[in-house]
Amino acid sequence: MMHAKTPIPQGKYVPAKRVGNLIFTAGMTPRENGVLIQSGKIKSNVGIENVKTAIRLAASNTLSASIKLLNENEKIESVISMTVYINAEENFELHSSIADIASEYYVEFLGEAGIGSRAAIGVASLPGNAPIEIQLVVSVSEVKNIK
Repeated sequence: MMHAKTPIPQGKYVPAKRVGNLIFTAGMTPRENGVLIQSGKIKSNVGIENVKTAIRLAASNTLSASIKLLNENEKIESVISMTVYINAEENFELHSSIADIASEYYVEFLGEAGIGSRAAIGVASLPGNAPIEIQLVVSVSEVKNIK
């Protein structure tokens, strides 16, 4: 999966904000061109594979929003922290497995730099009844020209 287009804000906010060499994203749901690709609670009796595409799209949206704020000679140096909000039914317990799918997505594109600290939190609801929302903080570094 390539990174999605820069996410379309669903309210009065920006997809990402840069402060020095840090980029903080808004919470990103699995939206493509502003439309949720999946909705509803994640249930304990349904395999996580059923939400994998949605998790990866939410992760892609955070990466796209971050990349848009890079200058030409910069790259994402490291994922600092990731917060994963899961629209989960009450007895859901696989929060870490959901977060692992997002972490794996970042590793695909950033290598070991894609692994940061994280929190996986079950919530009663999310905007638009999205199954997942991810917020990311990354650090930026200058690309060194090797001659």
